Amino acid sequence: MRWTSILRRNPFVLPMAVVAGLAIFFISEGSYWQSLDNINELRGLAVKRQNLSTLERGLADAETGQRGFLLTGSEQYLQPYRDSRRATLDALAMLDRSFSDDAASSAHLMELRALTERKLLEMEETVHLVQASQPQAALDLVMGGSGTQSMDRIRALTGKLIEEQFSRRQSSNVELDRTLLLSRYGVAALSVVLLLALVLYLRKSDALAGAEAAQKALMQEAHDRLEAEVAQRTAQLTDLTRHLLNAREDERHRLARNLHDDLGSLLTAAKLDAARIKSRLGDQAPEARAVLADLVEKLNGSIVLGRSIIEDLRPSTLSHLGLSAALNILGTEFSQGSGLPVHSHFLPVSLTPAVELVIYRVVQEAMTNLAKYAHAKQVWIGLGPSRKHAGQVQVSVRDDGAGFDPLAARRSAFGLLGMRFRVEAEGGSLRIRSRPGQGTLIEVFLPMSLPAN
Repeated sequence: MRWTSILRRNPFVLPMAVVAGLAIFFISEGSYWQSLDNINELRGLAVKRQNLSTLERGLADAETGQRGFLLTGSEQYLQPYRDSRRATLDALAMLDRSFSDDAASSAHLMELRALTERKLLEMEETVHLVQASQPQAALDLVMGGSGTQSMDRIRALTGKLIEEQFSRRQSSNVELDRTLLLSRYGVAALSVVLLLALVLYLRKSDALAGAEAAQKALMQEAHDRLEAEVAQRTAQLTDLTRHLLNAREDERHRLARNLHDDLGSLLTAAKLDAARIKSRLGDQAPEARAVLADLVEKLNGSIVLGRSIIEDLRPSTLSHLGLSAALNILGTEFSQGSGLPVHSHFLPVSLTPAVELVIYRVVQEAMTNLAKYAHAKQVWIGLGPSRKHAGQVQVSVRDDGAGFDPLAARRSAFGLLGMRFRVEAEGGSLRIRSRPGQGTLIEVFLPMSLPAN
């Protein structure tokens, strides 16, 4: 990713690097092969010079062995003679191979071959004459002077060939030096170009780094400003949520008070009037007495229904008996209505009335959701000081029902969302643990107002 960004911002970097790399490669390869050709040529020249020296030395050693045999007639001089003769022939064969592509020296080589073969043939003939008991004839052949002339000419030819090879060696050395020098200058020039490209790239990178730093600073400033706005909006939404919840509870309280005062008074008065009418009828009009009895029964049912609505709007048990008793009654009523056993465990805590109402509503909503979706067999409700968070109260509602995936999107999650907003509006936190088939645990942590007694 970084290289892609560099190439996108510096489009000249890749072509320049490719050209410089190819140039260095071709210069290096050309210098290598040119130097290899020069070295091979020098090796060939050295081999030619060595073979010429071997040829000249072999002829001299063979002549020495021949003359020793002529003077003494001893067979011990024949072996050195034959060895030197064989070495001379081998050197001559190697010269033919090494000079096969040298047209400039072919004439000298042909003359050298003829003289060498004639010299060897002459020495071989003298040896045969001595072996045939004709030493004088062999001596006359040697003293004829042609052998000395041949050797002088052979030495002159080998010297000339060696001089020619030396001259060529000097030319090869000059060519090799020139190749190495050109390679050196080429690599140095490309190094300068690469260094210049590196300097340009670093300057460009510094400029880009400065621009990136400025851009990052602007983005960080915008990010900080956005976070501040988000925090401000979150605080405003939290305040709005708290206000709406308080307004909702106040409206419930007002409605419950009106129902209790007005509707309750009317129903009670109607019940008393019906009872007064019934007492005045005495034993007369049994049909009217039956209608009045039915009316009283309906009025009693309306009074009970009104009390239930009032209790749901504003639990009087929470105000008169406290949070633990209110939760206990809530659990008992849920158990009676659903037939599920409810296990309660409450410890004394000291909370503000607002926090107590939040806990009661959260547990009430959790029990409502449990009855609709959990399909549980047992329910556990807990209340007490938190062991993990000092200065906070922990409330838990757990069941062994169907469970669900808390991370999955749910259309009917507004109850849980409302519970979370209600708890966070009071400075607390709500945690839900659930898995399909493993039940659900809802935990609420809220701050305590005073140490519990």
